[in-house]
Amino acid sequence: MIEDHKLVVVGGGVAGLEIATRLAGKKANSKRLSVTLIDREAAYVWKPMLHTIAAGTADAGLQETVFAAQALTHGFRYEFGEAIAIDRKHRTVSLDALRIEGEIIAPERQVSYDTLVLSVGSRANDFGTPGVSDHCMRIDTRSDAIGFNDRLRVHLIRSIVLGKKLRVGIVGGGATGVELAAELIQVATVAERYGMSGASAHLEVILVESGPRLLGPFPERVADAALEKLKQLGVIVRVGKRVSSVNENAFMLNGNEAVDVDLKIWAAGVKAPPLMDTLTDLERTRSGQLVVGPTLRTLADDHIYALGDCASPQLPGRDMPVPTTAQAASQHARFLSRHLPGLIAGKTGPVASYKDFGSLVALGGYDAYGTLGRFGFYEGGFIEGRIAQLGHAMLYRRYQASLHGIWRGTLLWLLDTVGRKVRPRARLS
Repeated sequence: MIEDHKLVVVGGGVAGLEIATRLAGKKANSKRLSVTLIDREAAYVWKPMLHTIAAGTADAGLQETVFAAQALTHGFRYEFGEAIAIDRKHRTVSLDALRIEGEIIAPERQVSYDTLVLSVGSRANDFGTPGVSDHCMRIDTRSDAIGFNDRLRVHLIRSIVLGKKLRVGIVGGGATGVELAAELIQVATVAERYGMSGASAHLEVILVESGPRLLGPFPERVADAALEKLKQLGVIVRVGKRVSSVNENAFMLNGNEAVDVDLKIWAAGVKAPPLMDTLTDLERTRSGQLVVGPTLRTLADDHIYALGDCASPQLPGRDMPVPTTAQAASQHARFLSRHLPGLIAGKTGPVASYKDFGSLVALGGYDAYGTLGRFGFYEGGFIEGRIAQLGHAMLYRRYQASLHGIWRGTLLWLLDTVGRKVRPRARLS
């Protein structure tokens, strides 16, 4: 009897979940692919939506994909746990013990693999700034976003009752920080409509960016438009200011200016998760990403592939690094989903590529801005308003369709549209 080929995918993000879904039950030569997906979360929320979960303008329960349900539907195995180490010699992934409220309910365990795909995403990079780990929250995961929203609602209610201003400070003027700032203004406005009188007046949002402008990787026209809209919304924007330390009550800027903040979010920088630190014998970038070749396979181990934010692909004809975006992760997930069985079977496959389809940033329900990729009719043209908002929304709907199929993805879109008509526009309970 021919044994199955054990394909283990670590990380159920936009790339890993799609690969597990598409490759479950497929064959590499005569061997069936037995696919296992490992993730420390019970469900996945599309990462570009995490800021809406954090602000409360979207409900995680309505937007998430439950791993166990997806596994049952598509025929792969879901292993709940956090991967903490990889043994390349014995081809095993070690999972941390499972704990609930501090009690160990399952011991540390190992999952063996024949081929390993790493798609563990990234986390914010505090660059060793003192006080960040003690006083700042992050929104790198679904649990992070839900946890911040829980604290936000409590603090906002307290500020209204006590007649005090709630200051929310965000470090990082990239897409996450900019979009979160706008969503926070929106959630306060929605709360007022539902009777939380004075919510907007009691909320102050401060956005700090160390670079010379917001949205550094975006075209300058998009960054300028976003900055102007944030100012109109009342967001206090500080550019060219480096957070040198954080304490319980404030950000310290450039070493000598204190900015008082009550809730603190660190959304600056990108680095690979701790799991990558266990692969010291494989080539990595300064931010911890695994360097992979044109088929997304690591340079020194034919049994390990990596993609998404945790990888740095060396692609033919491309001198610049592939950006750490959902767009790039999705493109490379489709590549591996199509060609990994052949690569496992020893065939010579094509090489991966990356095409920039443009950049979009949505400021809640207020506005959106972006540019299209430099191809086709628009040749990188600037878009804004409803067209840009629709484009931003379509990225998510395209992801849903790729994961669930066109008909089910369309049904989810319809249910979401109907739900927005009958549910509050923000999480208020």
